[in-house]
Amino acid sequence: MLQFDLLATDPASADGSYAGSHARRGRLTLNHGVVQTPIFMPVGTYGTVKGVMPRSLHEMGAQIILGNTFHLWMRPGLDVVRQFGGLHAFEKWDKPILTDSGGFQVWSLGEMRKISEEGVKFASPVNGDKLFLTPEISMQIQTVLNSDIVMQFDECTPYLSVEPKTRGQVTTEPEARASMELSLRWAARCKAEFAALQNPNALFGIVQGGMHTHLRDASLAGLEALDFPGIAVGGLSVGEPKDEMMRVLQHVGPKLPKHKPHYLMGVGTPEDLVAGVQNGIDMFDCVMPTRNARNGTLFSRYGDLKIRNARHKADAQPLDVTCTCYACAGNSGVAWADGGRDGFSRAYLHHLDRCGEMLSPMLASIHNLHYYLNLMQEIRDALDAGRFGAFVQQFHADRARGV
Repeated sequence: MLQFDLLATDPASADGSYAGSHARRGRLTLNHGVVQTPIFMPVGTYGTVKGVMPRSLHEMGAQIILGNTFHLWMRPGLDVVRQFGGLHAFEKWDKPILTDSGGFQVWSLGEMRKISEEGVKFASPVNGDKLFLTPEISMQIQTVLNSDIVMQFDECTPYLSVEPKTRGQVTTEPEARASMELSLRWAARCKAEFAALQNPNALFGIVQGGMHTHLRDASLAGLEALDFPGIAVGGLSVGEPKDEMMRVLQHVGPKLPKHKPHYLMGVGTPEDLVAGVQNGIDMFDCVMPTRNARNGTLFSRYGDLKIRNARHKADAQPLDVTCTCYACAGNSGVAWADGGRDGFSRAYLHHLDRCGEMLSPMLASIHNLHYYLNLMQEIRDALDAGRFGAFVQQFHADRARGV
């Protein structure tokens, strides 16, 4: 089941001082709950968001999380997940889940895989077993996972060619066209198998076409003819320069069907999210908040902070004075004698990181995810109040200010 309700848009001002944007405020109803959009979806590849308790995800306002078809198929395997009735009961998450089809992971295997019309043959990165993944098998796996949103099996069109004669060069138009057309044929097979399985959830198609906007248009037209209930934009943030990514996003985003939810896959920085919303995107995911946290990079309202830098060794400030996450503000209600907040200082987080303590990436991940989710809440609030243009201006000014 999927129902998408468009609640508000971002029109131009009556006096002409603001041109408006393609930003939308929506509500997505799925089998395991309601999702307010625009939304960021934390990535839980193996059935867990790395270093973050499910309770913490609830507390920070996560409405929907991701799982990965490819990796969950490898481990723990379908027999284990099936006995729990799906991924929700297995990982004890009672809100919606979206699962990636495995296409991106297969693409990332490089020369370890062989693509044909039928599907992809590859060696398991876990134990070396020879495996075969097809559109039909991807749908079967995701049916067992019982994810609320199922992604079609596609070929992620790379920015740099992987073909022997052109390897390392920007993917040519014929290469990108062949990849996009293969993904469209696979999309039709996914839809047929999804229906045959009587999967009660929702299947999204994925727009491909590389950096070629006319191929993106052809991909979108093919997906619209198949009438998926939701549309994703894939094949961005795969190594291309940022200006190229934005060029394609600005071309495709406004053309996506207005009555369906729009999902930008695997993107990106806070600035990318705001730009995505401006171009009509409703849903985002990215490993950046948790991956960067594990590497000591923290996001804040006033820019990014590298906690490993020596200048934080004795800094009593929290990561972000405006943040209400557990790392910055705590939640015990203790009144400290020094008048300080109940959160942790930059000095303490610096110390944990330098010592390699497990608490360091845990607190950093909580903070980064809270920042991303709060950013989306502020975007929703601004759209509800009809002040999105002013919000965007303030967002960029704050981020440029520095920590």
